Amino acid sequence: MNLLERYFGISRSGSSVKTEAIAGFTTFVSMLYIVPVSSSILSDAGMPKDALITAVTLATVLATLLSGLWARVPVAMSVGMGLNAYFSYGMVKGMGLSWEQALGVVFLSGAVFLLVSLTKIRTWLINSIPNGLRFALAGGLGAFICTIGLKSLGVITISPIGLPELGNLSSVEVWIGLFGVFVILWMSAKNIHASFVLGILFCSLIAWGLGIASLPHEIFSKPASIAPIAFKFDIMGVLSLALVPTIISLLVLDLFDSLGTLAGVGAKAGLFQNANGDGDKLLEKTLEADAAATVIGASLGVSTTTSFLESASGVSEGGRTGLTSVFCALFFALSLFLFPIFASIPSFAIYPTLIVVGALMFLEVRNIDFSDLPIGLAAFFSIILMPLTYSIANGLAGGFLVYILTSLALKQYHRINLGVIVLGVLSILPIVVHGVFLKG
Repeated sequence: MNLLERYFGISRSGSSVKTEAIAGFTTFVSMLYIVPVSSSILSDAGMPKDALITAVTLATVLATLLSGLWARVPVAMSVGMGLNAYFSYGMVKGMGLSWEQALGVVFLSGAVFLLVSLTKIRTWLINSIPNGLRFALAGGLGAFICTIGLKSLGVITISPIGLPELGNLSSVEVWIGLFGVFVILWMSAKNIHASFVLGILFCSLIAWGLGIASLPHEIFSKPASIAPIAFKFDIMGVLSLALVPTIISLLVLDLFDSLGTLAGVGAKAGLFQNANGDGDKLLEKTLEADAAATVIGASLGVSTTTSFLESASGVSEGGRTGLTSVFCALFFALSLFLFPIFASIPSFAIYPTLIVVGALMFLEVRNIDFSDLPIGLAAFFSIILMPLTYSIANGLAGGFLVYILTSLALKQYHRINLGVIVLGVLSILPIVVHGVFLKG
């Protein structure tokens, strides 16, 4: 007990081992949904779902342990919701990469993120991007995820002429999914912990009761092997100029996803904001853990890991130190043996989570100053291009290019710093390379 006290500073943080344990369990329950949801999304890239269930859980355990033991903060980490959607629907289905190549992109972006986290480049990059474009990134990503959820559930289909339209609303699966959306929205509005996992559970119970999906034959079993996906990343296959913007897009996504989450959790826990500089050190260590976890996750066979906002639920229960994360990781380790339950959850019970997560992320647009013409126009194009082109990279490119061109047109040259120029050039790269290849 004295060792825990010395390492985590529990009493100094106004907490106790019991409180940290309760907080860790609360965070675990609040984000347990990520195991079935992420494994389902990533399986759409052609990866075996059984192995993914184990890999996602392992990645969550290791990433959250890193957060607890290295950064010593009550922040849980796992495979990012928007980032896994980009992996399957953007890079694999959209760009035509194999899942092995997509894992290579994740590995390289994680390695770059780790390097950035250890240098001053991180601060320079953060300060270079206008706030409005950061919020537009969250809004566009939310619209992208919500579109995927609605389309996958069958609420939206694509007509023969390529236009979106309402799907087959007479399907029982669609209505069960829509019921799940309203259940999760209602519980989220009531600030009920574990609203996502409860929504998935309610939809699954209905499906099992109606015989639409098969009940699990057992509750506990040994985890499936991750051998089919572990260390299968193809790095050599993605070392091309055309994929540089995709790697940078993942880097920027992970960075701002983490920063947004850490800002929210930090405000609740009183972290990352100390005037004596301790806050900056904690933030640096947390970002380092995040980056290292992405490299580890790619090795296990999953997409980019990031900090989770659900950590705020544990903080609300009094969690203040890294011991909260350690307990959360231990609970996830125990869930490795719940494979039969995760494997039996029907896909239409998963998609409501994507719809609601996307809607909640889109709410960040409220922080954008649309009266500022360069910011407003750049935010609009960044947001709308992501779901329409099924590409976060295209959204980022459109946003930066419109911001630079509008600022030049208005002769507001002070807006265009070196960081914006670099990111703008990187945004143009895929267009130039694509044009050269088409011409050739």
